[in-house]
Amino acid sequence: MKLTVLGGGGFRVPLVYRALGDTSPISEVVLHDVEPQRLAAIRAVLEQCGGGPAVRATTDLDDALAGARFVFSAIRVDGLEGRTVDERVALSCGVLGQETTGPGGIAYGLRTVPVALRVAERVAAVAPDAWVINFTNPAGMITEAMQRVLGERVVGICDSPIGLVNRAARALGLDTGERAVDYVGLNHLGWLRGLRVDGVDRLPDLLADDAALDSIEEVRLIGADWVRAIGALPNEYLYYFYRAREAVAAIGAAGSTRGEYLLDQQERFYADTAADPSGALERWTRVRAERDASYMAESREASGAGERAAEDVAGGGYQQVALELMAALSGGEPRTMILDVRNGTAVPGLPADAVVEVPCLVGTHGVTPLATSPLPGAMLGLLQQVKAVEQDAIEAAVTGSPTLALRAFAQHPLVDSVGVAQELLKGYRERLPHVAALFR
Repeated sequence: MKLTVLGGGGFRVPLVYRALGDTSPISEVVLHDVEPQRLAAIRAVLEQCGGGPAVRATTDLDDALAGARFVFSAIRVDGLEGRTVDERVALSCGVLGQETTGPGGIAYGLRTVPVALRVAERVAAVAPDAWVINFTNPAGMITEAMQRVLGERVVGICDSPIGLVNRAARALGLDTGERAVDYVGLNHLGWLRGLRVDGVDRLPDLLADDAALDSIEEVRLIGADWVRAIGALPNEYLYYFYRAREAVAAIGAAGSTRGEYLLDQQERFYADTAADPSGALERWTRVRAERDASYMAESREASGAGERAAEDVAGGGYQQVALELMAALSGGEPRTMILDVRNGTAVPGLPADAVVEVPCLVGTHGVTPLATSPLPGAMLGLLQQVKAVEQDAIEAAVTGSPTLALRAFAQHPLVDSVGVAQELLKGYRERLPHVAALFR
């Protein structure tokens, strides 16, 4: 069984490969990337991991896709250089400069949607039976765009929801066994509203326990009083909505943005690995530890959340989600997973074609979203507004309409005026070639 990894020269690809191990049904991994040096570096890391499926690398997309059973998409259009522009243009306008949330996420989506659609068309042509597992950010937007071509055979994944669930369970002292999870939202914008064990919702116990709440990073970021006020545990990215001014101030005051930090770190990793491939795995392991420990560092410092818990740094991330999804779709034990899928009627109040992030039943039949109970007005309103922004951004990327792009920026809740939206669009068109080409 063949697994194709798009963005195969990406820094986190070894996490996926190591999760496969020797017992996976995957017999071949094909790495695809447009940058040969990055491909060579990551292939060197994988070869030094020991065990695992056979690996080959290619810059030919059709060759990479042909005959694939699964396609893991983790591309980054314009690389980390583009991410730094996403962040800096937004900060220069006084609004949030973050990779997926706010104006940076819109800019990222505008330049990524056309590339993702071309990928989807090639999958349909040369690997029509493949499942596409999308981790390309902004994951909800890109998954929704690709579904225009591939339908429900595109599934988005993220490790934030299951990370939140695991932290809540750990705070309650629960075993990592079967749990009924009430989680609902969009990618990077959702809430854990219930955690049932043996039919009993334990979330109220957690909300009432000061010490247990304080052990959860999302609560330390956002504040226990606010978490109790909304009666739910928010995804970590809701920090950027609930503490927007503090987030902008903290990121603006930092010596570098997250994108700039990663760009510098990874440029050194790839250059050093090109010079000395023999030390690829040891070097990657060291750099990965630095990367994980520094995640959302400026936000944790500004909020007083402190260092990341050792369990969170060491825990399985999106690679584990991908592995479990592939296993269930390939005939393994059916399971319930939080995934990004077409809404249908799962989340009342959102369009049927919208991609939402909800618990789903996964098995050989495919992926079925489970119905969720209605959201309170404030939560539903926020989801509706952000989903409208995502759908405008997709349509702008498909049609090349600057009017729709402006509407996407202006209507995002973290952009506070049409004038700011105009400056954002102007700045991204000037500094991002893919965005400039889109609106010619």
